[in-house]
Parts: sequence; structure tokens; C-alpha cells
Amino acid sequence: MSEKLKVAILGGTGMVGQRFISLLEDHPWFEVTTIAASPRSAGRTYEECVEGRWKLDEPVPERVKKIVVKSVQDVEAVSSEVDFCFSAVDMSKDQIRAIEEEYARTETPVVSNNSAHRWTPDVPMIIPEINPTHTDVIAFQKKRLGTERGFIAVKPNCSIQSYTPVLAAWKDLEPYQVIVSTYQAISGAGKNFASWPEMVGNIIPYIGGEEEKSEREPLRIFGQLKNGVIIPAEGPLISSQCIRVPVLYGHTATVFVKMRKKADKEELIHRMQSFSGVPQELGLPSAPKQFIRYMEEDNRPQVLEDVNYERGMGVTIGRLRPDTIFDWKFVGLSHNTIRGAAGGGVECAELLKAQGYITKK
Repeated sequence: MSEKLKVAILGGTGMVGQRFISLLEDHPWFEVTTIAASPRSAGRTYEECVEGRWKLDEPVPERVKKIVVKSVQDVEAVSSEVDFCFSAVDMSKDQIRAIEEEYARTETPVVSNNSAHRWTPDVPMIIPEINPTHTDVIAFQKKRLGTERGFIAVKPNCSIQSYTPVLAAWKDLEPYQVIVSTYQAISGAGKNFASWPEMVGNIIPYIGGEEEKSEREPLRIFGQLKNGVIIPAEGPLISSQCIRVPVLYGHTATVFVKMRKKADKEELIHRMQSFSGVPQELGLPSAPKQFIRYMEEDNRPQVLEDVNYERGMGVTIGRLRPDTIFDWKFVGLSHNTIRGAAGGGVECAELLKAQGYITKK
């Protein structure tokens, strides 16, 4: 019998669900044994459900093709088969909040890619390199839910991954004002060019809810546990614009930063490139060896060249230079469906396992 933890993918037929399944194909700790989706997919094999709908370049993993998909609404049946779940369900926020709590109350931990619980005060929202101690809030969440081992943890929005790690690396220099514009790939909307042909050669200067997430979520990442909840940090003050661009994978950010403490370019680059955290210390399977890479070339980072840095789990920064109004400006790039979505969720689950929160039932 496998010693790996048994995992269910909730919402396994969508693009992020597909990415979870792809990333977990040969994972040393986790094995996908159950896939759940909408009731209309239930009763068919996974191969049948994604025929004509598989959106990744790599093929459907052989070991999941014959798994019979369950209804995500059949909570007891799904949770009884697994040790924990990854959630990528496509529902309204109220429905997501309800069903993720329902799974947690079956004593099945839920690691969610969804935004529904990102502002639930006792649910940790984690970038493992930056705020691993936020998992301490889980004890208080369990008391609210009335569970022994069931809980919910979430990862943040994909659009903040290209710049929030830099702000964390520069935290001691006290960044206090940030202007960011993100240029976001169409896969962030669960699309490819075949399903969204109107994006070819096009730019859409609006992505619903993204600017609010880009401005607020880093503050929760930088927050503190107090009185059983995560209290967001008061700064830095972030103003953002989020734009959809004709790119399949990779969110690029242009960032302007004011800091209260001064540093030269060499120190700023050193702080980025030496920045690491618990995932690197523990050697978590999905952790990049170097979280933030700086590139000296004027024309980098580029999506085609750099989006898969560290298997898509690293962040690439370039064009760091003084600004005429702010102190510094730079360009960042991260893989939106790996570091920004499923891969970030997998690394979060690895952290939770290492901390003893996710175990065999």
C-alpha cells in the first residue's frame, strides 16, 4: 500500500484542476486518488470528462485517466476516500465558502486555490517562503469549525506573485508606497487561445476584482496573528492596474517603490537573490532552490525565456533602476498557473504536511 497521502482534486476538470493533476503526477508525498467536479461530470472517467477540454501542453497523466469522477457535492463520499483535498471549484463565492467548510468539517483539510476564503480571518493565506507562521491560526479555525484535523488554508491571487516576494525581501528597508501594473496571461481566466480567440492581438484593460486583490492581499500576507485571527498589515500602500494581454502563461508586473530606508542597487539585488524561507530550509519537493532570480539583461525577464524558471515556481526580476518620482522601479515575472495557482497550492500543502497539519487519516 502506498505511503503517499491520498488527495482529492475538487474541480479537477477546469484549468487549475488540470494543473494540480499534472503537477502531482509523480509527487513524492501526494497521490491523486479521487477527482470531483460538477454533477454533470460525475460517473464518467476523467479521460472522458476532459476529452476536447484538456488545456495543458502535456498529456493527461495515465494514472488518472480511468478514475471515475465524483460529484463535488457528494462531500461524504469524496472525503471518505482521501487524506486531504485541493480545491479549484468553479462556483459562486458563497457556494465555495460553504462547500469548503463542509469538507473541512468531515475532518478533511482543504488547500484552496479559490479566493472565497482569503479574507476569512482565521483562514491562513500563505506564500510559504514569506508567512509560514500564519498556519498558527489553524488552531483557532478548528475551534470555530469544531474539528480535530479539518481546516481550510488558501493561497493568494496569482497576480501578486511577481512583486510581493520582492517587497518581502526588502521588508527591512520599509517600502511604504507601491505602484504596480500587471500584464496577465489568459490562462489566469481559465482560457487558452482556442477558447478565447478574441484575445489574439488584443489587450483588455480590466480584469474584474484583480486590482482590489493586488492592492489588499499583500497586506494580509504581511499581517500578524492576534487574538485568533490574521490582522493585515497597514502598509505598504499599493495602487494597481491589471490588464489582460495575449500571453498564454506568465504574469508580468511593472513596479515602482518608495522606501523609508536607503540602499544601493547592489544591496537590493543581494536581498532579492538571497531571500529564502522555510520551504528552502526543509527542501520541500516543490520549493525552488532560488526563489527570486535577478537578471542583468535589459530585455529580461521575458515570458518565452523565463516563465518556467525553477519549474515555474521561481520569480524572475529585471530592470531594477532608480526612478525620477519613486525610489526604484523593476519588472517581475511569475508563472500564473504554477507558482500563482496550483504549484503554490502544492507547496502550501507540503508546508502544512511538514508542520504536522496534514497527516494520514
